[in-house]
Order: sequence, then structure tokens, then C-alpha cells
Amino acid sequence: MQGMAFLERFSRTFRQNPSTSKLLLVVALSGGTSGLVAYSDATPQNSSNIVDSAEPEIKKKKVVVLGTGWAGTSFLKNLKDPSYDVQVISPRNYFAFTPLLPSVTSGTVEPRSIVEPIRNIIRKKKVDIQYSEAECVKIDAANKKVYCQSNANANLNGKEEFFVDFDYLVIGVGARSNTFNIPGVVENTLFLKEVEDAQKIRKSIIDCFERADLPSLSDEERKKILHFVVVGGGPTGVEFAAQLHDFLTEDLAKLYPDIKNLVRITLLEATDHILNMFDKRITAFAEEKFKREGIDLKTGSMVINISDKEISTKEIKTGEISSMPYGMIVWSTGIGTRRVIMDFMKQIGQSNRRVLATDEWLRVERCDNIYAVGDCATINQRKVMEDVAAIFQKADKDNSGTLTVKEFQEVLDDICERYPQLELYLKNKQMHSLVDLLKDSKGDDVKESVEVNIEEFKSALSQVDSQMKSLPATAQVASQQGVYLANCFNRMKEVETNPEGPLRFRGEGRHRFRPFRYRHLGQFAPLGGEQTAAQLPGDWVSIGHSSQWLWYSVYASKQVSWRTRALVVSDWMRRFIFGRDSSSL
Repeated sequence: MQGMAFLERFSRTFRQNPSTSKLLLVVALSGGTSGLVAYSDATPQNSSNIVDSAEPEIKKKKVVVLGTGWAGTSFLKNLKDPSYDVQVISPRNYFAFTPLLPSVTSGTVEPRSIVEPIRNIIRKKKVDIQYSEAECVKIDAANKKVYCQSNANANLNGKEEFFVDFDYLVIGVGARSNTFNIPGVVENTLFLKEVEDAQKIRKSIIDCFERADLPSLSDEERKKILHFVVVGGGPTGVEFAAQLHDFLTEDLAKLYPDIKNLVRITLLEATDHILNMFDKRITAFAEEKFKREGIDLKTGSMVINISDKEISTKEIKTGEISSMPYGMIVWSTGIGTRRVIMDFMKQIGQSNRRVLATDEWLRVERCDNIYAVGDCATINQRKVMEDVAAIFQKADKDNSGTLTVKEFQEVLDDICERYPQLELYLKNKQMHSLVDLLKDSKGDDVKESVEVNIEEFKSALSQVDSQMKSLPATAQVASQQGVYLANCFNRMKEVETNPEGPLRFRGEGRHRFRPFRYRHLGQFAPLGGEQTAAQLPGDWVSIGHSSQWLWYSVYASKQVSWRTRALVVSDWMRRFIFGRDSSSL
């Protein structure tokens, strides 16, 4: 009985204090039995519970976070300032590692292996964070309120509505699948945005095989049922097609030998090539591999209608319209704006935009206390030419009406930090000074002692804004934005007196923070057959089995907790040893 009590106490303490417990466990194991006994009798001290009654209570700023995706979770994990009272609102009470959703569809990874309950994440924080399982239905910027609707059956109507006040609002609700208003997409296709979507796809695959294996069907009927269509040649669509092919050839073909030759996979892409955001070498390799493995790749083919039996497409070059029967369709063609964000955009005068616009500090335009991160927003980078007169005036310290090379160099770092397109332009053109810019616009006959007026300055910078690019809607971008914004909140008081940002060209002093800068760490495209294409910084491209092992290591290391890391790795090992599970559960 004493042994059982000891084990229960040990297990409970380990779960409540994972970091400290791991360290103490190592010490205990190295110190023998006496160390374990001492550990079991130890009671953790929580200094945060000690309150000095003599200190006056300071009212905390209320921060409301909408969403528990990549951006919202990264923000919560990195928020350290205890002076905030944080309320998290999301219809799902977990964080999902979405890059592994295609692996869930084939049973390579189990759905619970890639999710971490949000309460597990926030309970380890010293910041006061509360979570509510509900969906935001309206944002009232003027009155600093968000209106929410619970999914729980809390009353006779089955829904409960409430509102929450905020001092700061962080919007990270993500995006929905974009159907482009094509008839039949919502009713007849499966999306791949959430864990529930991946589970539906996996069940649908197994159901198609079970239906096709019924003895009363003809071969034509079986071919229709076993025709799997993937719409969208981006990373998600390509990876799902590859995962599906592996699932069919490595596992299901053994279990359904009589119908394995009737299976067909078709990948539809409206543009000329798949994986357009990757290097051309990766695109060519992927297209060749898919054709070699029997995946029917149809590029330049646009979907125009989907019925419950057929999918109709139009060839963009010829205009030819054709239809084909299908058994299952997975729709993966990009993202669209959620209804709550569209309503909010109308409220603040952004109704003419595709997604919510923020400034370079992730602050929603025209809303000083509201921030937006992740797929629901985009940074509206300010153009150099819009501020070129203000830049010239700020750089011209002696008010002479002309700008010298020295004066320009003194503010060059601030300009590049405020307008990253200038830094990219100088880098691509291998330029370093105003003289280089002038040589590019006026020719080589430019001296180091040159002085330029406002018109010549405008001419020198006229091509800079051509380097402006929108950030991709990826987990990598959303995660970095969440980390950046949390660091800004952590230093909010500090930068009030010691601003660290670039010069204010349209005002006095400096900006409080440096603008957000995305750092691209590379991207992967798993192509099936234990082969992955990797495109890393510096235009380094790798394709093959070695890249697959790099993919394994990166995705394992990026898991949100040690628990999910262990589960994902064990799922991969299970698949190697026993294969994928084919049950319809």
C-alpha cells in the first residue's frame, strides 16, 4: 500500500511540474533509493501564490485572444508579463499541428498525436490566462467588446451568447477553405483544414474500398467509387495525393487484392504546374514522379461544377468542358475570409480588401488597440514613394533643400528597417549607398560628393516599391507573428521611455518597436515513397530520401510539447513496423 501511495504521489507531482520533475528524476536515479524517497516527500513551492498584502493592487490590462491556432498559441506560449489578464476564446480547446494533417488522412499519424489541449499550455504560465470554448461572432471595436457564442448546450435554445470587454484584442481566428463560389463544392467535397476534416477523409477512403468490394457491383461501378480526386496543386494537395498513393499501394492493396487495379487518383490544378511556390527543379521532379506512379495529373484544368456523381472541368487553354465520375473529392485550393472578419472589415472601413489589413507592427489599421495575426490578416506594407518627401526632409538635417551622400547614409538603416523593400532592392542590385542608386537611375557619371534635390531623390527611389511582396499564409508566418507580438507585449512598458524602432519620418522621435520581419526558414513538400523535396534558405534544394529524414526531424522538433513529440515519433515507428491501420474508426 505504501508503494502504491508513493507511485501515485510521484505520478501526480511529475504531471504538475514536468520540467522540474525531469531534472529531479535524473538526480534521484543517480543518487539511488534515498534520492527517490527524498523526491517523493518533497512539496513544490509556488512563489506566485505568495501575496504581499502591503502592496497596492494594480489593475491589469485585459487582453482577449481569439483563436488557438499557430498565431494565437505562439502568442500565449511566449507571453511572460504577469501584468496582463488574458482571456482566450476559441471553438476548439486544443492546438493542432496542421502540417501533419495529410498524414492523419492516411493513418500514418493518429489525430490525437498532433493536438495539445490549450489548457495544458496555459496552466504552465505565470500569466493569468483563462480559456472559454466559444466562437466569436462579432467584434465591436468602438466599445472594446467581443460577442461570443458557446457551442455547449447550456440552455433550452442550445446556444449561449455572452460578451467580453478588452483593453487589447489579438485576432488569430485563421481562415476558411476558399470555394470560389463554385456550385456543389460545399455539398460534395471534403476539405483539409481541421483535424475533423482529416478524420472524415480517412473514413471516406476506407468506406470507398468497403463499398467497392461488395459482390453485387460491376467493374464500372467499382471504378467510379475508387476514383479519388484532389483539387489543388499546392503543398497540401500534393502531399495528400502522395500520402493517399502510399496508403493505397503499401497497405490497402494487400487487403483488397481483387479491386486494387481499379483505383485511380486524379490531381487537378488550374495553373500550368503544381507547387508553383517552389523551385522549378522541385516542380519538375514532383510532376515526373506523379506521372511515373500513375497519378493522373491534369494542369490547366479548372473546376466549374460538382454534382453528387460527377465533377465538371474546363481546360483553360482550349475552353473544352469535360466531366468525370468520382468516389471522393478533396478540395484544397487556398483560403478565404471568415464571416466575422468580413463583418469587422466593413465596420472599420476595409470592406474593399480581401483580408484584414495591419501595419508593420501587426496592428489593425485604424484600430490602435487591436492586433491581427495569422491567415486572417496581411501586412499592408507602406510604400517608399508615399513617404519619399518626408524621408527627404528628415534626412536633410541642415534644411538646405539638397541631400548629400553622408546625410542619406545616416538614415539608411532606419529607412531599410521601416521599408524592407528598400533593403531587398539594394541587396538584389548589389548597391550600398545613394551614389549606387543615382548611378542606376542616371548612369555611371556620378561623383561621391554629389548632392541631390527632391526630384532626383524621387527618381533614384522610383523602382524600390517593385520589391514589395505579401507574406504567404503558412504556419511558419503565423508562428513568428505570434512570437513577435508576445515580445512586444512583454516590453510594452519598457519601450514607452526607451523606444527601439526606426525614425518616425512623418513625426518626431522613434517608433516604439521594430517592425515585424518574417524570417523564411525553408519549406518541405513530401512526395511519397519516403521522398521529400526541401527548399531551404540560400536557394538550397534537396530532393530524395535524405530530405525525408530531415523532414522527420524538423517536424518532430516543432511539436508544441514533449507529449505530442513522443506520440508522433511513436506513430511513425508503428507505421514502419506494422503498417497503417485500415479500420473505419
